[in-house]
Amino acid sequence: MANKLNIASIQTAILWESPQGNIKKYSSMIDSISEDIDLIILPEMFATGFSRSPKKCAESMNGISVSWMKQIAGDKNTAIMGSLIIKESGNYFNRLVFIHPNGSIETYDKRHLFTFAGEDKVYTAGAKRTMINYKGWKIFPLICYDLRFPVWSRNDDNFDLLVYIANWPKSRIYAWDTLLKARAIENMCYTIGVNRIGSDENNLEYVGHTQTIDMLGKVISDSIENKEMMVESTLNKKDLITTREKFQFLNDKDSFSIKK
Repeated sequence: MANKLNIASIQTAILWESPQGNIKKYSSMIDSISEDIDLIILPEMFATGFSRSPKKCAESMNGISVSWMKQIAGDKNTAIMGSLIIKESGNYFNRLVFIHPNGSIETYDKRHLFTFAGEDKVYTAGAKRTMINYKGWKIFPLICYDLRFPVWSRNDDNFDLLVYIANWPKSRIYAWDTLLKARAIENMCYTIGVNRIGSDENNLEYVGHTQTIDMLGKVISDSIENKEMMVESTLNKKDLITTREKFQFLNDKDSFSIKK
């Protein structure tokens, strides 16, 4: 088990519906990452931007983007995660892909599709949560709109790190900042939010606010607004355990079941 986990969160402008162009951009940024990084986190729909044209943009799990992720994981000896448009069994998913350094893959299909933008009209919602065990850390990955739903995010699995990857627009960035802190505090876990910058063909502007928050709601690293950059942070498992044992807030949580 690793007491410390070193994270590199990538905040960038995403080229519209251009997997090859985006891969080239990410590769250039990742080249500068230090050897002690344990996990690289990319934004939501990192290969295309928030496209509602899955028939045009979808890839398979053997496509260019997942293949590139596997190459990065192997070359850098690190895990890498991000979401992209995947076609499977005739359905289209906004799928988060987590690739371990050894090439093994775990996935999560976005449950809460953004009805305001019609995401639910062209994508199929996921039904299961995914808990990832990596270097002794339990990681719970979620996608964008999931952030607004605390029941789905609830820490009833004793996870250590909650990750949200997003295309969250400037017009609602205050909600992003506020809800990330709320999820960290109520779940007593490290929480990372990775958002993009720039603009897209949906006429939306994005300003980033990529950040890492500790189990008490303190921001321990964050980005410069509107700047393409990597936000590096180090998480400490011992500090997490000590804080939980001191306050024991999770021992008083309510029990419930989730229905689709």
